[in-house]
Amino acid sequence: MKKYIKLLRVKHYIKNILVLIPMVFANNLFELFQISQAAIGFVMFSLISSVVYIFNDIQDIEKDRQHPTKRHRPLASGEIKLKNAQIIGIILVVIVLVMDIIVVDYKLLPLSVLILYLIINILYSKYLKNYPIIDVVILAFGYILRIYFGALLVDVEISAWLYLSMMSLSFFLGFGKRRNELLKRGMTYRQVLRYYPKEFLDKVMYMFLGITIVFYSLWCEAAAKIYGNIVLLSVPIVIVTALKYTLIIEQDSDGDPVEVILSDKILLCLGFVYALLILYVLYGR
Repeated sequence: MKKYIKLLRVKHYIKNILVLIPMVFANNLFELFQISQAAIGFVMFSLISSVVYIFNDIQDIEKDRQHPTKRHRPLASGEIKLKNAQIIGIILVVIVLVMDIIVVDYKLLPLSVLILYLIINILYSKYLKNYPIIDVVILAFGYILRIYFGALLVDVEISAWLYLSMMSLSFFLGFGKRRNELLKRGMTYRQVLRYYPKEFLDKVMYMFLGITIVFYSLWCEAAAKIYGNIVLLSVPIVIVTALKYTLIIEQDSDGDPVEVILSDKILLCLGFVYALLILYVLYGR
């Protein structure tokens, strides 16, 4: 079972929490139907992201076998046969389609988002990951699609400032990951890294971090007119979280957001405090 969990990259499902954000920020946390739709959306996006991971591992199986750490992945190590991985991927796609028909009630637009996410990531794995800027744009676009997918499922609109905050945060995470891959693994780790000077990655990474805080602060300022100034207390929490995150990736880290967040107790505590404050702002008053 453990090898299949590794194949599906279950640990990376934490990214799909973004699907739940529209439901939470639309004050629908206690609406049973909205909760069920958001939860189903989380499962659907998680399954389709596992399809992407399987396709990527199949595509890179020979390269992974030569890599010091990736050679331990289930496909590269031979724990799971190639044919079995392909069958699992097909089964996951069928499950998503069945869920859309039976549970989500034929909502074509959310399903279109999942199909778009799948197609873009297939193109990324085969071709686009070797083109500078485009590779990070696709990574960032994946985060935006998660939020948009969640909003479509529960029929709510997301603030433009919140979209902009997530967009710039996604670019920060993407360029931060490329920066640390370059520093820790070198240009041979990814073909695209040869096009990225470290100075460029430093500049754009911190540029996007700065505008993320600005966009988020503007959202808080707009939200304060509805919920009161208490929402502004989340801004210093976001700033401290950003400082802690950048301190970690400036040290001995490969910059993978999931690994960074799950491996640091302070970041997890800050995220918990932030969630409690936002829930109190939205629902407790």
